Amino acid sequence: MSNTHINAGGAAALATREYHLAHEPHPENGTSLGFWLYLMSDCLIFAALFATYGVLGRSYAGGPSGKDLFDLSLVAVNTAFLLMSSITFGFAMLQKQKKNVNGTLLWLAVTGLLGAAFLAVELYEFHHLIHQGATPQSSAFLSSFFTLVGTHGIHVTFGLVWLITLMIQIKKHGLINENVRRINCLSMFWHFLDVVWIGVFTFVYLMGVL
Repeated sequence: MSNTHINAGGAAALATREYHLAHEPHPENGTSLGFWLYLMSDCLIFAALFATYGVLGRSYAGGPSGKDLFDLSLVAVNTAFLLMSSITFGFAMLQKQKKNVNGTLLWLAVTGLLGAAFLAVELYEFHHLIHQGATPQSSAFLSSFFTLVGTHGIHVTFGLVWLITLMIQIKKHGLINENVRRINCLSMFWHFLDVVWIGVFTFVYLMGVL
């Protein structure tokens, strides 16, 4: 009976014993695959929002239309901020290839400032529209407009948080392989937001004033 108890206890101890390697294996390109899956899901989100705006964009409910509300000069300035931020991010990538930490941080900081300027103008536009009484609940047109443009703005906000976090990591650890991979992912994300905004500028603002 005692031998049976000892054998059972030993088997239980062996069953719960775990071993860990000093360096856990990480699948090659696993981060890139996960990022691309995320980016494709974002494409689906924006495709759905563009489709929704396409259906509801002329439903004014007796209220103002885009021609009455949109200030193309202000939107053009905002578009310039975002386009310039993509160019400065390209300069950061060039400095990254040269392994120039300070140069990379400088151009990332410029990119962040331009992104912050874009958000500031967008918030000003939202405040101005709401002050005029053009709130999201006023019509289906305004609901779809605020949802589409606001979702893009939220993505830019999280992109800035990501950029600041990455700058801290680069400042602390330099351009190690992990940080190079992260900056490559952020670069693709930032350019993706640029492409989406060009669609917003064309489909929402330009067509809205015609």
